[in-house]
Amino acid sequence: MKSGELRVPTAIAVTSADMALPVQDERTVPAVVLKDLDQRPLDHTLAEFVALIEQYGHVVVVYSDAVPEAVVRRLHTLRSLLESDRIALFRPGLPPLGIAVLARQLRQLASCDLSPGVLASAGRLLTHYIHSGAVLGSVAKLDRVPVGLKAHAKSWLPGTHFGVVAHPEPQLVRIAPEAVLSGPEFSTWMLVARGQLQSDWIGGLAKAWGAYGLRETPLPAESAVWWGTGRMIEFTSYLADLSVLYQLVTSVRQTSCHWCGIDVIGDRCVFCSATPPDYDPPAPRALEQRTPA
Repeated sequence: MKSGELRVPTAIAVTSADMALPVQDERTVPAVVLKDLDQRPLDHTLAEFVALIEQYGHVVVVYSDAVPEAVVRRLHTLRSLLESDRIALFRPGLPPLGIAVLARQLRQLASCDLSPGVLASAGRLLTHYIHSGAVLGSVAKLDRVPVGLKAHAKSWLPGTHFGVVAHPEPQLVRIAPEAVLSGPEFSTWMLVARGQLQSDWIGGLAKAWGAYGLRETPLPAESAVWWGTGRMIEFTSYLADLSVLYQLVTSVRQTSCHWCGIDVIGDRCVFCSATPPDYDPPAPRALEQRTPA
């Protein structure tokens, strides 16, 4: 980039409007919302992606595995038709609210002096610092976290609620005064999205996890599919401070992808999917406890 040239941030795209969380700070760039990809004509969505690449140079699409399979097929079709290494399709193993949080973190980082490859591959790093779960009124259809037969049986009893963590390590407890879930060893904010369930247990969990505070947002439409029920309250603990996110990403050694040449961090290029030979990925960096600014 030449000196004085206006930098256009890499586009961070999501597949529905409810996955585009409100800005976290004045620097957070807007999300690109790819609406109804599976319902619009192929040539319309193809023209949309061409315009995005022309405007931004690179596009990172962040989506969950609760997205309809038709949307996933359309994304891969568009990338194949364009024969472009400027489109990264990123589907981390997080519940929908965690996906929305991660996409916003990438939108925060998009305002910084990070190359497209480093920004795109930062998503895999930041997932290590996201804790996602839910309070569920039933685990009868939950297939993303191991559920024992006893929990399955109790889920049919009226008034029974369960606390579940899906990431980073699966946990499940029946909610009771003594019930606890292991959380992050560093201070975070907690985002809460309420579905068709009422429970005050989340407040106690946020206190036990040492959260700075609770923020609320509408429940993503994909959450009921992901968790197997609409009787739920989804929650995600996350790092909100841009300076902390930036320090985490820039503290990891950057390399050039041996296939497409773009700068990346981690063990795989998210644009061309090449894996460098003999790569030994570093362990995620431990965070110290911080007090809110």
